[in-house]
Amino acid sequence: MTDPAVTIPSPAVRRLALAQAVPLALVLVAFVVLFHKPATLLVRDWWNDPEAGHGLLLAPAAVWLAWKKGLVAERAPSVALGLLILVAAVMLRLASELAAELFTMRLSLVMAMGGLVVYYMGLRQALAWWLPFTLLVLSVPLPELIRSTLALPLQFKASQLGAGLLEWRNVPVRLAGNVIQLPGHRLFVTEACSGLRSLTALLSLALLMGGIWLRGPLLRAALILAAIPIAVAINGVRVFLTGFLVYFVDPALGEGFMHITEGWLLFVVSFALVGVVAFLMTKVDHWWTRRKEPALA
Repeated sequence: MTDPAVTIPSPAVRRLALAQAVPLALVLVAFVVLFHKPATLLVRDWWNDPEAGHGLLLAPAAVWLAWKKGLVAERAPSVALGLLILVAAVMLRLASELAAELFTMRLSLVMAMGGLVVYYMGLRQALAWWLPFTLLVLSVPLPELIRSTLALPLQFKASQLGAGLLEWRNVPVRLAGNVIQLPGHRLFVTEACSGLRSLTALLSLALLMGGIWLRGPLLRAALILAAIPIAVAINGVRVFLTGFLVYFVDPALGEGFMHITEGWLLFVVSFALVGVVAFLMTKVDHWWTRRKEPALA
């Protein structure tokens, strides 16, 4: 006996569902074929390259934020715009393959994901997921040329701040570029100590906090900008502490486990400072919102 509560789909309904599923399956297969290489290389760099390790946190956070945001009620497919974005992503993917340029190749992956969202769900949905997509873009490692260009002035700035703080503590010091001369010792502020890694992490944290806690774009931008001097200042303090410990305590404290531990502790301090700034900005945001409510009423 057949249960009357169970509805068996008609052959026409099954054929319609199959007709809708086949194009989607073909799109997914084409996406994997075209973008499996940049995706694989990106995950490999996240795992192996210390300068790109933040992607292991940003990518899952982006997926979680997109899931938490969910689907907007007024979404509607934007076929023409989605196709335009997808074609541009494929062209960028092919051009970057010919030029052997990994950064644009990986960006084409994120661009294609955005194009699929626009094609199937519309521009409104893509805009609703602006924070996850921005985090995915930040998870793409910068090209080596750009990283080196950014690291050099950061090295000099950290050296200047560290040397200035050492002079303030009456430590005889002479600065030559990124080399700090102490009596009997010499400190090199290398590219790894430039603070670029911590700066990238702090900018990502500021973006994440601003996107979740703040509603005004100006406050979000201000929080992101505030992360830059915090990262630079904390890195200068790290150079100062290294020189201070080397000069007054033990030269062995300038390298090895203690040096790494010192960097991690100051990194936590910089995270906390960005959190404090974000907390203060939420208070400003709430105050401004309450101030506007009577005017709107």
